[in-house]
Amino acid sequence: MKRVLLTVVATFFVAFTFAQQDEVNVRLLKKIDRLEGVEVIKYEKGQAGFEDFFELAVTQPLDHNNPDGETFTQRVFVSHRDKSQPVVFVTEGYTARYADNPAYANELTRYLQANQIVVEHRFFDESVPDSLQWEYLTVANAAADHHHVVELLRNIYKKNKWLNTGISKGGQTATYHRFFYPEDVDVTVGYVCPINFSREEQRIYPFLQNVGPEGCRQKIKNYQDYMLENKKDFLPIFDYLVEKKGLTYSMGNEAAYELVVCEYPFAFWQWGEDCNAIPGPKTMAKDAVKHLDEVAGFDFFAEESKAAMQPFFYQALTEIGMYGYDFSIFDGKITACTDNTFMFFMPEGADTTYNYQTMRDVDHWIQNDAEKVIWIYGEYDPWSAPAARAEGNDKVLKIIKPAGSHKTRIRNLPEEQKNQIFDHLELWLSTPVYRDVFK
Repeated sequence: MKRVLLTVVATFFVAFTFAQQDEVNVRLLKKIDRLEGVEVIKYEKGQAGFEDFFELAVTQPLDHNNPDGETFTQRVFVSHRDKSQPVVFVTEGYTARYADNPAYANELTRYLQANQIVVEHRFFDESVPDSLQWEYLTVANAAADHHHVVELLRNIYKKNKWLNTGISKGGQTATYHRFFYPEDVDVTVGYVCPINFSREEQRIYPFLQNVGPEGCRQKIKNYQDYMLENKKDFLPIFDYLVEKKGLTYSMGNEAAYELVVCEYPFAFWQWGEDCNAIPGPKTMAKDAVKHLDEVAGFDFFAEESKAAMQPFFYQALTEIGMYGYDFSIFDGKITACTDNTFMFFMPEGADTTYNYQTMRDVDHWIQNDAEKVIWIYGEYDPWSAPAARAEGNDKVLKIIKPAGSHKTRIRNLPEEQKNQIFDHLELWLSTPVYRDVFK
């Protein structure tokens, strides 16, 4: 009923808006409105060079193997610039709430002066079915969602070049979409996206033992030891801060504290933190604990984060992989925590079997059959340890930014690497790249 009322209100609003503004692309609205299973939820005039901005609700099967079964609506944002320009298709791995902004433009959208489509991932935010049947949250079903959106919107952008892209889990999603439906788009660009081989990705452990300058790694380990050796003194500060934040932990505060300490090096290298800011033994206790929150985040393991993040952890722990923590390096200092692989985040009653085959198939495709794909990584980002193994495939391009973090993007690459990407995009898309848009 809520969706019906929203649709009625939205339809009235869109009709009223278009009636009031002669410059609006009425033909585009009519074309979108005729697409089967698509509702226009919102229309606004575009910004940042876009002519029109739409929020759509696209009807999707919960299980694409049973198209006549239960359905849900998936949130899709369309930013229209020009029918003659390419289409950048953003496969979000989580919520797409940030794209509910007529001025939002992905960096590739800007480089290509493209039209833009952003698709929220199934089971996140507004794209959630009425009943959370977790077995349908699969890589294959998500890729089929994206295939269906492409099929629909190709009715609008028939002759355009298409590129799909995403960041982190969104980059994984773009890769999987291209793996299952290689003809949907002309080019794929995946940013900082791992291709994990197991629930507890083993390549993370040696990576963290060797990443970056040795002196910085030692400071990190010394800080972790300091936080664990003085746990009894620091726990009351931790308890006070998490209560102030309104956070609770299913495993108890002491185990959560230990997990945050274990998370620290992964988060440190992932986000490119400053080695000079790592607390030493003379740091005041409250400052040492606050630093832990600033880098690793007390909310990461909290029950209050579970609703938003549970779909990610379900996917990570059943199909796309995750990392764990090596408790053995702490010589018995981990005493309260017994789960190092995030299983406490799994939905109650869900099947916890891990499917190894999907990532093996994707890896084989990357090494042998993938073409016109660009993967971009940061050297110091732990997610580069399980990066796409593309070195032997000359039909794709893999870029690793020296000392780069999870924040690595085309616009912050060294000029030589940036131009490599631009040259490949121009060759593969047969369209110009506007190289100076960020200058």
